[in-house]
Amino acid sequence: MRAVKYLFAIWAGVLIYALLSVMFGAKGFSALRQLENERDKQAVNIESLKLIGQELEEVTNSLLYDKSTLTVHAKGQGYANEQERFVRIVGLGVNQKNTASPGRVIIAAEPQYTPEKTIMIISFCAGASILICMAVFDILKHFRGLV
Repeated sequence: MRAVKYLFAIWAGVLIYALLSVMFGAKGFSALRQLENERDKQAVNIESLKLIGQELEEVTNSLLYDKSTLTVHAKGQGYANEQERFVRIVGLGVNQKNTASPGRVIIAAEPQYTPEKTIMIISFCAGASILICMAVFDILKHFRGLV
């Protein structure tokens, strides 16, 4: 019976290792939650990129098929007909050109997790601590019986 209770220390070390791996390991719940957050960020970014793509498609279609829009855009870029002249007025600021936003690049962050070696060390120390406590308790119990 005495030897069997020392197996509890090994069992406790294995249990602690399993729990820490499941919670904080490379494939644990913490890393999974971080990856889900990154997935949500990427989904939001994809939606905004889809909206930008739709806007650019509308601008492209209006430039391809609407002559008046093409004329306005060309004048905004500084082009003119042969009969037209540009007058530059100093002091009104820089000519602002319409540019479309290409969106922004979102790089997915690597999930932060506890390395396997650290989890092994923690579980070994916990199991060893339980084993030492049980041994000290038995030694003290043995010495009390002698006195």
